[in-house]
Amino acid sequence: MIRMTLAEVAAAVEGEVAGPADLVVTGEAFLDSRAPVPGGLFVAVAGEHVDGHDYAEGAVAGGAAAVLGSRALPVPTVVVADVVTALGRLARHVLDRLPEVTVLALTGSQGKTGTKDYLGHVLSSVGATVATRGNLNNELGVPLTALRCTDETRYLVVEMGARGGGHVGYLCSVAPPRVAAVLNVGSAHLGEFGSVEAIAAAKGEIVEALPADGVAVLNADDPRTSAMASRTRAPVLSFGVGGDVSWREVTADDLGRPSFELGYAGRWLPVRLDQVGGHQVANAAAAAALAIAAGVAPDAVAEALNRPAPGSRWRMELHQRADGLVVVNDAYNANPASMRAALEALCSLGERRGRTFAVLGEMRELGAESAALHREVGAEAAGLGVDVVVAVGPEAAAIAAGARTTPGWRGVALDTAGRDAALAWVRNNVTAGDVVLVKASRGAALEVLAEGLLAPVPADDPTDDPTDDQGEPGA
Repeated sequence: MIRMTLAEVAAAVEGEVAGPADLVVTGEAFLDSRAPVPGGLFVAVAGEHVDGHDYAEGAVAGGAAAVLGSRALPVPTVVVADVVTALGRLARHVLDRLPEVTVLALTGSQGKTGTKDYLGHVLSSVGATVATRGNLNNELGVPLTALRCTDETRYLVVEMGARGGGHVGYLCSVAPPRVAAVLNVGSAHLGEFGSVEAIAAAKGEIVEALPADGVAVLNADDPRTSAMASRTRAPVLSFGVGGDVSWREVTADDLGRPSFELGYAGRWLPVRLDQVGGHQVANAAAAAALAIAAGVAPDAVAEALNRPAPGSRWRMELHQRADGLVVVNDAYNANPASMRAALEALCSLGERRGRTFAVLGEMRELGAESAALHREVGAEAAGLGVDVVVAVGPEAAAIAAGARTTPGWRGVALDTAGRDAALAWVRNNVTAGDVVLVKASRGAALEVLAEGLLAPVPADDPTDDPTDDQGEPGA
């Protein structure tokens, strides 16, 4: 964050200073009082269960300079009527003071985080870059990300999520993009939007926010996305098999890491990715299109993609246990499309190794179609030839049912009561040459299961039977 006095912060957010007006904030804005930022601004949000104001004194004692809150406190505070609204105003004020920063925003039903990671990696090779961390893609996360910008920042990469109409539009008012992408329109959050058409309407707000001299990056292979060209005054750069930025000659190594040729303007450049799964090719191409739209030379884009890129945690993380067991930890999030992509990556790995185990938990926010979509994922796993499908928890039982009832499938499908039961069964049934995919929505916390699979197996580890009262595996 740029240096600002409390008086300047208050003026930007229409607040009042309770404390020394000339006190200077030098660090980032932050939410977690357990990890105070030296010289930073603690944002005291009053939630349903926790009120950040109760932890403000501790945050300042830990090194924060001041607090942004809705009431006066015994520590330096900028007092506002609405903390979330004020945070957005502060972020917009900072970006307005940093005209050299190019804002690149992206949204989509899946692939946002992978694309964001590639894009941040590419842009970091040509200039100081700030990018969304983790899942900070909402009305709190976007301004917190923007407030990490300083005078040295040249690129701001912002992932934007939505829970309904108007959300993306609001986020664009906080961090107005010069380049914006819609990656795809799928069924993620169908329960909140009500229809895929409503999802498309909300996602398209990101290109409506572009200026005429901006660039809209759209997926040429997704009809709902490519149709958004009519909703922007900016020129369009497409990506996809039939897009302006494209790919060909996709292969994979023994660990499922893809190589391909990236195409743009009649040239084809070799790229080898360090992440697992064929779906990473589209993510990398989308990132390439965004970077090219921001003025980065295609050769520089390809060169950066060929270097190992740091990824977000629990996103197709590839781990190998000492005995050779491979675990793909993709427990960060899940929806039907990302489940299919991960299952395809699992089967690609399995072709080069042993059996394939899909350990899958609940996909949340799917509304009335939830059970049917879970069954479809199970059927997809069976159709791809996954050897073992393990549904974690009763909410995911339809996945096992979908696999079990797929004609001609000869694999094993079972329901488990939860993480502990699933971990016990898988640990006692995998061998060194097998590959295990662990995936679910964030709330299922299946990274705990993945980490448990990687831990050394105690010699006296008991064998649990998670199928008690639930039928035999494969029944």
